[in-house]
Amino acid sequence: MLAALAPTAALPARAQNGGDYLRRHYDFSAAPAAAAALRAPQWRQIPSADGRLTSKQIGLVINTADPYSVAVGAFYIKARGLTRAQVLRLQLPLRGGLTPEEFKAFAAAVDAFFDAPVQALALAWSQPYAVECNSITGALALGFDAALCEHSCAASLRSPYFDNPSTHPYTDLRMRPSMLLAARDVPTAEAMIRRGVAADGSLVLRGAPPVHAYFVTTSDRARSARSGLFPPPGLLRRQGVEVHVETTQAIENAQRVLVYQTGLAKVPKLDTLKWVPGALADHLTSFGGVLGGAGGQMSILDWITSGATASYGTVSEPCAHPQKFPHPQLLLLNYLQGATALEAYWRSVAWPQQGVFIGEPLAAPFARR
Repeated sequence: MLAALAPTAALPARAQNGGDYLRRHYDFSAAPAAAAALRAPQWRQIPSADGRLTSKQIGLVINTADPYSVAVGAFYIKARGLTRAQVLRLQLPLRGGLTPEEFKAFAAAVDAFFDAPVQALALAWSQPYAVECNSITGALALGFDAALCEHSCAASLRSPYFDNPSTHPYTDLRMRPSMLLAARDVPTAEAMIRRGVAADGSLVLRGAPPVHAYFVTTSDRARSARSGLFPPPGLLRRQGVEVHVETTQAIENAQRVLVYQTGLAKVPKLDTLKWVPGALADHLTSFGGVLGGAGGQMSILDWITSGATASYGTVSEPCAHPQKFPHPQLLLLNYLQGATALEAYWRSVAWPQQGVFIGEPLAAPFARR
Protein backbone atom coordinates (compact mmCIF):
# COMPACT_ATOMS: atom_id res chain seq x y z
CA MET A 1 0.00 0.00 0.00
CA LEU A 2 1.37 3.38 -0.91
CA ALA A 3 1.58 6.00 1.81
CA ALA A 4 0.34 8.57 -0.69
CA LEU A 5 -1.05 8.44 -4.17
CA ALA A 6 1.61 8.45 -6.85
CA PRO A 7 1.46 11.55 -9.06
CA THR A 8 -0.05 11.36 -12.50
CA ALA A 9 2.56 10.92 -15.21
CA ALA A 10 2.08 11.65 -18.90
CA LEU A 11 -0.61 9.20 -19.95
CA PRO A 12 0.63 5.95 -21.52
CA ALA A 13 -0.34 4.82 -24.98
CA ARG A 14 -3.26 2.82 -23.59
CA ALA A 15 -4.95 6.10 -22.66
CA GLN A 16 -5.45 6.97 -26.29
CA ASN A 17 -8.76 5.10 -26.23
CA GLY A 18 -10.07 8.20 -24.46
CA GLY A 19 -9.41 10.36 -27.53
CA ASP A 20 -8.99 14.12 -27.61
CA TYR A 21 -11.59 14.71 -24.90
CA LEU A 22 -9.55 13.02 -22.19
CA ARG A 23 -6.32 14.70 -23.29
CA ARG A 24 -8.01 18.11 -23.22
CA HIS A 25 -9.81 17.64 -19.93
CA TYR A 26 -7.46 15.54 -17.85
CA ASP A 27 -3.84 15.37 -18.96
CA PHE A 28 -2.59 18.69 -17.61
CA SER A 29 1.06 17.70 -18.11
CA ALA A 30 0.67 17.63 -21.88
CA ALA A 31 0.16 21.37 -22.42
CA PRO A 32 0.89 23.85 -19.59
CA ALA A 33 -0.97 26.71 -21.24
CA ALA A 34 -4.07 24.60 -21.77
CA ALA A 35 -3.77 23.35 -18.22
CA ALA A 36 -3.87 26.88 -16.85
CA ALA A 37 -6.99 27.62 -18.89
CA LEU A 38 -8.67 24.47 -17.68
CA ARG A 39 -7.90 25.29 -14.07
CA ALA A 40 -9.57 28.67 -14.40
CA PRO A 41 -13.10 28.02 -13.10
CA GLN A 42 -15.56 27.82 -15.96
CA TRP A 43 -18.72 25.86 -16.56
CA ARG A 44 -18.69 23.27 -19.31
CA GLN A 45 -21.60 21.96 -21.32
CA ILE A 46 -22.89 18.40 -21.21
CA PRO A 47 -25.13 16.50 -23.60
CA SER A 48 -28.83 16.69 -22.83
CA ALA A 49 -30.43 13.47 -21.64
CA ASP A 50 -33.99 12.54 -22.47
CA GLY A 51 -35.40 11.22 -19.19
CA ARG A 52 -33.68 8.95 -16.68
CA LEU A 53 -33.51 5.36 -15.51
CA THR A 54 -36.66 4.21 -13.71
CA SER A 55 -37.53 1.41 -11.31
CA LYS A 56 -38.86 -0.63 -14.26
CA GLN A 57 -35.37 -0.64 -15.79
CA ILE A 58 -33.36 -1.69 -12.75
CA GLY A 59 -32.39 -5.28 -11.99
CA LEU A 60 -31.59 -6.49 -8.47
CA VAL A 61 -29.12 -9.24 -7.59
CA ILE A 62 -29.31 -10.92 -4.16
CA ASN A 63 -26.63 -13.20 -2.72
CA THR A 64 -28.60 -15.89 -0.88
CA ALA A 65 -25.47 -16.91 1.06
CA ASP A 66 -25.35 -13.47 2.71
CA PRO A 67 -27.99 -12.57 5.36
CA TYR A 68 -27.27 -8.86 4.79
CA SER A 69 -27.96 -9.25 1.07
CA VAL A 70 -31.20 -11.17 1.63
CA ALA A 71 -32.53 -8.56 4.08
CA VAL A 72 -31.45 -5.50 2.10
CA GLY A 73 -32.66 -7.03 -1.16
CA ALA A 74 -36.10 -7.70 0.29
CA PHE A 75 -36.30 -4.13 1.55
CA TYR A 76 -35.28 -2.74 -1.86
CA ILE A 77 -37.88 -4.84 -3.68
CA LYS A 78 -40.62 -3.20 -1.61
CA ALA A 79 -39.09 0.27 -1.68
CA ARG A 80 -38.89 0.38 -5.48
CA GLY A 81 -41.74 -2.00 -6.36
CA LEU A 82 -39.65 -4.51 -8.28
CA THR A 83 -41.19 -7.54 -9.98
CA ARG A 84 -39.95 -11.15 -9.87
CA ALA A 85 -38.50 -10.77 -13.35
CA GLN A 86 -36.27 -7.99 -12.02
CA VAL A 87 -34.72 -10.03 -9.18
CA LEU A 88 -31.93 -12.58 -9.57
CA ARG A 89 -31.06 -14.72 -6.56
CA LEU A 90 -27.82 -16.68 -6.56
CA GLN A 91 -24.97 -17.72 -4.28
CA LEU A 92 -21.62 -15.94 -4.16
CA PRO A 93 -18.63 -16.31 -1.82
CA LEU A 94 -18.93 -14.02 1.17
CA ARG A 95 -15.57 -12.24 0.93
CA GLY A 96 -14.11 -9.03 -0.48
CA GLY A 97 -13.00 -10.31 -3.87
CA LEU A 98 -14.01 -12.92 -6.42
CA THR A 99 -11.55 -14.95 -8.44
CA PRO A 100 -11.71 -14.45 -12.22
CA GLU A 101 -13.34 -17.88 -12.52
CA GLU A 102 -15.99 -17.06 -9.92
CA PHE A 103 -16.67 -13.75 -11.60
CA LYS A 104 -17.04 -15.37 -15.01
CA ALA A 105 -19.77 -17.65 -13.66
CA PHE A 106 -21.46 -14.71 -11.90
CA ALA A 107 -21.43 -12.52 -15.01
CA ALA A 108 -22.80 -15.37 -17.12
CA ALA A 109 -25.69 -15.85 -14.67
CA VAL A 110 -26.49 -12.13 -14.82
CA ASP A 111 -26.47 -12.09 -18.62
CA ALA A 112 -28.63 -15.21 -18.83
CA PHE A 113 -31.26 -13.98 -16.39
CA PHE A 114 -31.93 -10.35 -17.27
CA ASP A 115 -33.78 -9.37 -20.42
CA ALA A 116 -33.27 -6.24 -22.50
CA PRO A 117 -35.63 -4.00 -20.47
CA VAL A 118 -33.18 -4.16 -17.54
CA GLN A 119 -30.66 -1.41 -18.24
CA ALA A 120 -28.75 -1.24 -14.95
CA LEU A 121 -28.25 -3.25 -11.76
CA ALA A 122 -28.43 -2.89 -8.01
CA LEU A 123 -26.23 -5.42 -6.19
CA ALA A 124 -27.58 -6.03 -2.69
CA TRP A 125 -24.35 -6.47 -0.74
CA SER A 126 -21.18 -4.86 0.56
CA GLN A 127 -19.00 -7.78 -0.47
CA PRO A 128 -17.75 -9.02 -2.84
CA TYR A 129 -16.72 -5.60 -4.11
CA ALA A 130 -13.74 -6.61 -6.26
CA VAL A 131 -12.44 -9.10 -8.82
CA GLU A 132 -8.70 -9.16 -8.14
CA CYS A 133 -7.66 -5.51 -8.85
CA ASN A 134 -10.90 -4.68 -10.70
CA SER A 135 -14.02 -3.48 -8.94
CA ILE A 136 -17.02 -5.75 -9.33
CA THR A 137 -19.03 -2.90 -10.86
CA GLY A 138 -16.26 -2.12 -13.34
CA ALA A 139 -15.83 -5.75 -14.32
CA LEU A 140 -19.57 -6.29 -14.77
CA ALA A 141 -19.90 -3.33 -17.11
CA LEU A 142 -16.63 -3.51 -19.05
CA GLY A 143 -15.39 -7.07 -18.54
CA PHE A 144 -12.62 -8.29 -16.25
CA ASP A 145 -9.22 -6.80 -17.18
CA ALA A 146 -6.48 -9.13 -15.93
CA ALA A 147 -3.69 -7.11 -17.54
CA LEU A 148 -4.50 -4.11 -15.36
CA CYS A 149 -3.51 -6.09 -12.26
CA GLU A 150 0.08 -6.26 -13.48
CA HIS A 151 0.27 -2.46 -13.26
CA SER A 152 -2.75 -0.94 -11.59
CA CYS A 153 -1.41 2.59 -12.09
CA ALA A 154 -1.78 2.23 -15.86
CA ALA A 155 -4.60 3.82 -17.79
CA SER A 156 -7.58 1.49 -17.99
CA LEU A 157 -10.39 1.07 -20.50
CA ARG A 158 -12.51 4.11 -21.25
CA SER A 159 -16.13 3.65 -20.30
CA PRO A 160 -18.52 4.23 -23.23
CA TYR A 161 -20.95 5.66 -20.66
CA PHE A 162 -18.57 8.50 -19.75
CA ASP A 163 -20.15 11.86 -20.68
CA ASN A 164 -22.85 9.95 -22.55
CA PRO A 165 -26.50 11.02 -22.19
CA SER A 166 -28.00 7.60 -22.90
CA THR A 167 -30.75 6.54 -20.51
CA HIS A 168 -30.62 3.01 -21.97
CA PRO A 169 -27.00 1.93 -21.49
CA TYR A 170 -27.66 -1.75 -22.12
CA THR A 171 -29.65 -1.13 -25.29
CA ASP A 172 -27.35 1.57 -26.63
CA LEU A 173 -23.94 0.55 -25.28
CA ARG A 174 -24.28 -3.15 -24.42
CA MET A 175 -23.29 -2.57 -20.81
CA ARG A 176 -25.20 -2.64 -17.54
CA PRO A 177 -23.77 -0.15 -15.05
CA SER A 178 -24.29 -1.24 -11.47
CA MET A 179 -24.21 0.08 -7.93
CA LEU A 180 -23.86 -1.79 -4.64
CA LEU A 181 -26.54 -1.29 -1.98
CA ALA A 182 -23.65 -1.19 0.47
CA ALA A 183 -23.60 -0.07 4.07
CA ARG A 184 -22.06 -1.21 7.34
CA ASP A 185 -25.23 -2.98 8.49
CA VAL A 186 -28.82 -3.62 7.46
CA PRO A 187 -30.43 -0.66 9.32
CA THR A 188 -27.93 1.75 7.74
CA ALA A 189 -28.64 0.29 4.30
CA GLU A 190 -32.38 0.63 4.81
CA ALA A 191 -31.94 4.26 5.86
CA MET A 192 -29.87 4.87 2.71
CA ILE A 193 -32.61 3.35 0.55
CA ARG A 194 -35.25 5.48 2.26
CA ARG A 195 -33.17 8.56 1.51
CA GLY A 196 -32.95 7.53 -2.12
CA VAL A 197 -36.70 7.15 -2.43
CA ALA A 198 -37.33 10.40 -0.56
CA ALA A 199 -34.92 12.21 -2.88
CA ASP A 200 -36.99 11.69 -6.01
CA GLY A 201 -38.15 15.07 -7.31
CA SER A 202 -37.48 16.69 -3.94
CA LEU A 203 -35.33 19.58 -5.23
CA VAL A 204 -37.40 20.87 -8.13
CA LEU A 205 -39.79 22.94 -6.02
CA ARG A 206 -39.34 26.68 -6.28
CA GLY A 207 -38.92 28.79 -3.17
CA ALA A 208 -37.03 26.20 -1.11
CA PRO A 209 -33.76 27.26 0.57
CA PRO A 210 -30.67 26.36 -1.52
CA VAL A 211 -28.74 23.15 -1.16
CA HIS A 212 -24.95 23.19 -1.15
CA ALA A 213 -22.24 21.52 -3.25
CA TYR A 214 -18.72 21.56 -1.78
CA PHE A 215 -15.58 21.03 -3.85
CA VAL A 216 -12.54 21.02 -1.60
CA THR A 217 -8.80 21.29 -2.21
CA THR A 218 -6.81 20.02 0.78
CA SER A 219 -3.13 20.21 1.72
CA ASP A 220 -2.74 16.72 0.19
CA ARG A 221 -1.57 17.74 -3.24
CA ALA A 222 -1.75 14.32 -4.91
CA ARG A 223 -5.24 13.61 -3.61
CA SER A 224 -6.36 17.07 -4.74
CA ALA A 225 -5.71 16.12 -8.37
CA ARG A 226 -9.28 17.07 -9.37
CA SER A 227 -9.02 20.69 -8.27
CA GLY A 228 -8.48 21.93 -11.82
CA LEU A 229 -11.83 20.41 -12.79
CA PHE A 230 -13.89 22.12 -10.10
CA PRO A 231 -16.76 24.38 -11.23
CA PRO A 232 -16.89 28.11 -10.54
CA PRO A 233 -18.32 29.02 -7.13
CA GLY A 234 -21.62 30.82 -6.79
CA LEU A 235 -25.37 30.39 -6.68
CA LEU A 236 -27.13 28.48 -9.45
CA ARG A 237 -30.38 30.30 -8.90
CA ARG A 238 -32.50 28.27 -11.29
CA GLN A 239 -31.51 24.96 -9.68
CA GLY A 240 -31.29 26.30 -6.14
CA VAL A 241 -27.73 25.09 -5.63
CA GLU A 242 -24.93 27.08 -3.99
CA VAL A 243 -21.53 25.91 -5.26
CA HIS A 244 -18.62 26.27 -2.83
CA VAL A 245 -15.01 25.86 -3.96
CA GLU A 246 -12.79 25.91 -0.90
CA THR A 247 -9.25 25.23 0.24
CA THR A 248 -9.45 23.58 3.64
CA GLN A 249 -8.93 20.23 5.32
CA ALA A 250 -12.61 19.57 5.95
CA ILE A 251 -16.07 21.08 5.81
CA GLU A 252 -17.85 21.20 9.14
CA ASN A 253 -21.30 22.16 10.47
CA ALA A 254 -22.67 22.52 6.94
CA GLN A 255 -26.43 22.28 6.36
CA ARG A 256 -28.38 20.92 3.38
CA VAL A 257 -25.34 19.31 1.75
CA LEU A 258 -25.98 17.87 -1.73
CA VAL A 259 -22.42 17.17 -2.95
CA TYR A 260 -19.08 16.89 -1.18
CA GLN A 261 -15.94 16.03 -3.15
CA THR A 262 -12.50 16.20 -1.60
CA GLY A 263 -9.10 14.52 -1.52
CA LEU A 264 -7.80 13.00 1.72
CA ALA A 265 -7.01 9.54 3.03
CA LYS A 266 -9.44 10.17 5.90
CA VAL A 267 -12.07 12.91 5.94
CA PRO A 268 -12.83 14.30 9.41
CA LYS A 269 -15.93 15.99 10.82
CA LEU A 270 -18.49 14.03 8.82
CA ASP A 271 -20.63 13.81 11.94
CA THR A 272 -21.15 17.59 11.83
CA LEU A 273 -22.78 17.58 8.37
CA LYS A 274 -26.48 17.58 7.53
CA TRP A 275 -27.24 15.96 4.20
CA VAL A 276 -30.27 16.25 1.94
CA PRO A 277 -31.79 13.02 0.63
CA GLY A 278 -29.92 11.96 -2.49
CA ALA A 279 -26.58 13.52 -1.49
CA LEU A 280 -23.44 12.40 -3.32
CA ALA A 281 -20.00 12.34 -1.67
CA ASP A 282 -16.57 10.87 -2.37
CA HIS A 283 -12.89 11.37 -1.58
CA LEU A 284 -9.99 10.80 -3.96
CA THR A 285 -7.69 8.30 -2.27
CA SER A 286 -6.21 4.91 -3.11
CA PHE A 287 -8.39 2.46 -1.21
CA GLY A 288 -11.70 4.13 -0.37
CA GLY A 289 -13.48 1.34 -2.25
CA VAL A 290 -12.00 -1.41 -0.06
CA LEU A 291 -15.25 -2.04 1.77
CA GLY A 292 -13.83 -4.65 4.09
CA GLY A 293 -12.04 -1.95 6.08
CA ALA A 294 -8.44 -2.92 5.26
CA GLY A 295 -6.06 -0.46 3.67
CA GLY A 296 -5.65 2.09 6.44
CA GLN A 297 -7.83 4.69 4.68
CA MET A 298 -11.39 5.86 5.13
CA SER A 299 -13.91 3.60 3.45
CA ILE A 300 -16.62 5.12 1.28
CA LEU A 301 -19.04 3.32 3.60
CA ASP A 302 -18.36 6.17 6.04
CA TRP A 303 -20.06 8.59 3.65
CA ILE A 304 -23.18 6.40 3.72
CA THR A 305 -23.07 6.13 7.51
CA SER A 306 -22.81 9.92 7.70
CA GLY A 307 -25.97 10.37 5.61
CA ALA A 308 -24.91 10.50 1.96
CA THR A 309 -26.95 8.43 -0.50
CA ALA A 310 -24.23 7.38 -2.97
CA SER A 311 -20.45 7.32 -3.23
CA TYR A 312 -17.48 5.97 -5.20
CA GLY A 313 -13.98 4.73 -4.42
CA THR A 314 -11.21 2.59 -5.88
CA VAL A 315 -10.42 -0.96 -4.78
CA SER A 316 -6.76 -1.06 -5.88
CA GLU A 317 -3.97 1.49 -6.22
CA PRO A 318 -5.07 3.82 -9.05
CA CYS A 319 -2.34 6.47 -8.73
CA ALA A 320 -3.50 10.06 -9.04
CA HIS A 321 -5.25 9.77 -12.40
CA PRO A 322 -8.31 12.04 -12.19
CA GLN A 323 -9.85 9.89 -14.93
CA LYS A 324 -10.27 7.10 -12.38
CA PHE A 325 -12.45 9.28 -10.15
CA PRO A 326 -15.69 11.23 -10.67
CA HIS A 327 -15.28 14.41 -12.73
CA PRO A 328 -16.73 17.13 -10.46
CA GLN A 329 -18.62 19.07 -13.11
CA LEU A 330 -19.97 16.04 -14.94
CA LEU A 331 -21.24 14.59 -11.67
CA LEU A 332 -23.01 17.75 -10.58
CA LEU A 333 -24.37 18.79 -13.98
CA ASN A 334 -25.81 15.37 -14.78
CA TYR A 335 -27.52 15.28 -11.39
CA LEU A 336 -28.96 18.76 -11.89
CA GLN A 337 -30.28 17.65 -15.26
CA GLY A 338 -32.47 15.07 -13.52
CA ALA A 339 -30.26 11.99 -13.76
CA THR A 340 -30.30 9.29 -11.12
CA ALA A 341 -27.37 8.81 -8.75
CA LEU A 342 -26.22 5.81 -10.79
CA GLU A 343 -26.33 7.76 -14.07
CA ALA A 344 -24.62 10.85 -12.67
CA TYR A 345 -21.79 8.85 -11.12
CA TRP A 346 -21.23 6.51 -14.07
CA ARG A 347 -21.28 9.33 -16.61
CA SER A 348 -18.61 11.17 -14.61
CA VAL A 349 -15.91 8.45 -14.45
CA ALA A 350 -13.82 7.95 -17.59
CA TRP A 351 -11.86 4.92 -16.37
CA PRO A 352 -14.08 3.07 -13.83
CA GLN A 353 -12.41 -0.35 -13.98
CA GLN A 354 -10.97 -0.05 -10.45
CA GLY A 355 -13.78 1.99 -8.92
CA VAL A 356 -16.80 0.65 -7.06
CA PHE A 357 -20.08 2.58 -7.07
CA ILE A 358 -22.26 2.30 -3.95
CA GLY A 359 -25.58 3.79 -2.89
CA GLU A 360 -29.25 3.88 -3.87
CA PRO A 361 -29.02 3.93 -7.66
CA LEU A 362 -32.40 5.50 -8.51
CA ALA A 363 -32.18 8.59 -6.27
CA ALA A 364 -33.03 11.58 -8.50
CA PRO A 365 -33.69 14.79 -6.54
CA PHE A 366 -33.84 17.00 -9.66
CA ALA A 367 -36.09 14.71 -11.69
CA ARG A 368 -39.47 16.07 -12.69
CA ARG A 369 -42.23 14.07 -11.08
